Amino acid sequence: MGVGVPKEVMVALSKRRISLLFDHHAGQLVQPGQAATAIMMSTVLSVSGELMLASVAVRNDPRELDSRGSPRARLLSENGPCTTCWHMVGPQKQRRTTMKFLRLGPVGSEVPCVFDDEGRARDVSATVDDFTPETIPTLRKVLTDVDLSTLPVVEQNGARIAAPMTQPRNVYCIGLNYSDHAAETGAIVPPEPIIFMKATSAICGPNDAVHIPRGSTKTDWEVELGVVIGRTAKYVTEAEAPGYVAGYCTVHDVSERAFQIEHEGQWTKGKSADTFGPIGPWLVTPDDVPNPQNLPMWLTVNGKKMQDGSTNTMIYSVAFLVSYLSRFMSLQPGDIISTGTPPGVGMGMSPPRYLAPGDKVELEVEGLGRQQQTITQD
Repeated sequence: MGVGVPKEVMVALSKRRISLLFDHHAGQLVQPGQAATAIMMSTVLSVSGELMLASVAVRNDPRELDSRGSPRARLLSENGPCTTCWHMVGPQKQRRTTMKFLRLGPVGSEVPCVFDDEGRARDVSATVDDFTPETIPTLRKVLTDVDLSTLPVVEQNGARIAAPMTQPRNVYCIGLNYSDHAAETGAIVPPEPIIFMKATSAICGPNDAVHIPRGSTKTDWEVELGVVIGRTAKYVTEAEAPGYVAGYCTVHDVSERAFQIEHEGQWTKGKSADTFGPIGPWLVTPDDVPNPQNLPMWLTVNGKKMQDGSTNTMIYSVAFLVSYLSRFMSLQPGDIISTGTPPGVGMGMSPPRYLAPGDKVELEVEGLGRQQQTITQD
C-alpha cells in the first residue's frame, strides 16, 4: 500500500490512544507496550473498534492532518519521510476482548448471560446454550463479535445467581498454598503442591445457603481464587500455562475439619458436602485479570473480618499449578482449580471458631465478585 513505510510508526488519536497495533514484522496484533514504541502498518486496520486507518501522507516532521472531515490524527515517524498515505474512515463495531460471564435463574432454569458495558446482564442463550465444558473452549470466539445491545436484558434484582458454569468434570483443590496459612495451622510448607478433590456435587451458587452436614462439629471457611481451564492441558510448561486459562472466579472452599483431619483417609470427604463449593458470581476472562498473583481477598463472618490476604503470598503460582497438575492428569475444559486460602480460617484461631446455623458469611476476591451466604443445618 505504498513505499518507504517507516520501520516504526505510532498513531495516536487526538482524544485517546489506540489499544491495539499491527506488528507488520510479527504479522499480528499487539499491545502498544509490546512494540518498540510504535508500529509498521501495511494493511488497512481497524483500531480501538472506532476508526479505520487507510491513507494520509506522512512527512519528516510529525503533524496533524485532516481527511474527509474525520477526527484529526497525529502520525509520528522516527525514520524519515514516508510516501505511504493513510486516511481516516467511519466508525467500526467494537470487538470485545474482556468479558464477565454469569448465570441467572432458579436451579435447573439458569440463563447464561454476559455483562454489557453498562453492567446489564444480557441473555446469550440464543448463541450459547449454557456455559459448560463443551462450550467454554469457544465462548470468547463465539461471543466476541456479538452486538450485546441487541440481546434481551435479564433483570438482576432479586434473581438467583448460579455458579457461572455448570457440570465441570473436576474440581482440584490445593492445600496449604499460602505460607502464612500453613504457619497458622502449624503445618510445614509442602515441598510440592498438596492436591485433593472436591466433589462436583458440592458446587452451588455464590449466594445459596451453605448447609452444615449431619454430624459436623467443625465447619470452617476458606476464601480462594478459582481458575477455570479453557482447553485440554497435558504436559504444559509454566510459560505456556496462562494460555490454557479460560478465566477466574471467587471460590468458597467450605471445609469440615473433623471429617477432613480426624477421620482416616484423604481430605476429600471433609470438602465435598452439598453446598460446600459456592462459586462465582462471575467467570472473568484473563484480559480483566492481568496479574492473578496480586489479587486482594477477604472473608467476614457476621460482619467481622476473619481473612484479609492476597494471592501475592501464594507458594505455588497459578501458572505453576496448571503446569504441575498437567504432568499427572490431563486438565479438561471447565475444570476448576481452587488455589488455596490465606490465613484467618477458624481452625487456626485460639480457641478455634467454627460456623453455626444463622451465621452470615461474605467473601470476595478483588475484581471477581462478592459472595454472601447464610449458614443452615442440613
